[in-house]
Amino acid sequence: MGALPVYRWRLAPDGLATRRPLRALGLRPGGQDVAAQVERPRCRRGPLVAYLYRIEQAKPVRPMTPAKWAALAKANAARRLCPECRRDAGYVIPPSLGMCTQCAYPGEQRAA
Repeated sequence: MGALPVYRWRLAPDGLATRRPLRALGLRPGGQDVAAQVERPRCRRGPLVAYLYRIEQAKPVRPMTPAKWAALAKANAARRLCPECRRDAGYVIPPSLGMCTQCAYPGEQRAA
């Protein structure tokens, strides 16, 4: 395998895209190899690198099945459950607190 072509930021040729633009088109890389990369220079650090894939070789995004929707709903519900008071907080618990704000700051009034 030869070296990948490297392009400067926003100067990649047509027909190549990163994962996000592919997803916006309803596509995924689909197992293809990286075709090229773009580099965005930064001050005092190494450049940011993004990999490019060929649009014509991309495959459609797989649809969500009912089982996947159920698993996603269960995972999101677990992120809302406070481990201290075991209540649904009504929002995703911040990882920095590790509990709902009512348990983290007990002096505040709890909404009924």
